[in-house]
Amino acid sequence: MRLNIVTAAVALLMTVVACNHRDMKKVYDFKALSNKGAEVDFARYDGQVLLIVNTASKCGFTPQYDGLEALYQKYKERGLVVIGFPCDQFGHQEPGSNEEIAEFCRLNHGVTFPLMAKIDVNGPEAHPLFVWMYGQKPFEGFGSGQTAEFMDQMLSKKDAAYASNPDIKWNFTKFLIDRKGKVVARFEPTVAPEAIERDIEKLL
Repeated sequence: MRLNIVTAAVALLMTVVACNHRDMKKVYDFKALSNKGAEVDFARYDGQVLLIVNTASKCGFTPQYDGLEALYQKYKERGLVVIGFPCDQFGHQEPGSNEEIAEFCRLNHGVTFPLMAKIDVNGPEAHPLFVWMYGQKPFEGFGSGQTAEFMDQMLSKKDAAYASNPDIKWNFTKFLIDRKGKVVARFEPTVAPEAIERDIEKLL
């Protein structure tokens, strides 16, 4: 009996330690492939402010590329890095290859900020970085306004309980990371890049 109690206590302690370890993760603990297939160790961004976004080329929110690039150009010298992760999980709105995506972004939106290889952000093949980010900042709604109402109605038709899941809901979900590698804010696609400029400035 005593041995069982000790074993249970040890198991509980290990669980707590494991949970704390997950909570202690920083963005610098992750790696991903660049648009050209090279491994990128996010430790290279230590001390910088990051805006990480899942993107798509054929979405109603695609014009946000312009706003993201504008933020990057305005604040990159002060330590901001915008990083785009193309994803084809929402409405099949990113069907192209990594090369086609890069060309589209360059020609149509003048994108110069780093683009990564296309990934999944939800489901069994979800990239660990996104799983960690939305674990830190779960979905809390689309806000107010017509676009927010449209998104809520569209997703509710597919899954009435969609809002209870912390994961990514659509293209152009944005995560703001501070200079210590922690997720400080999440902005849904309904929030335009220019609307988060003040939040970025506070971290620079």
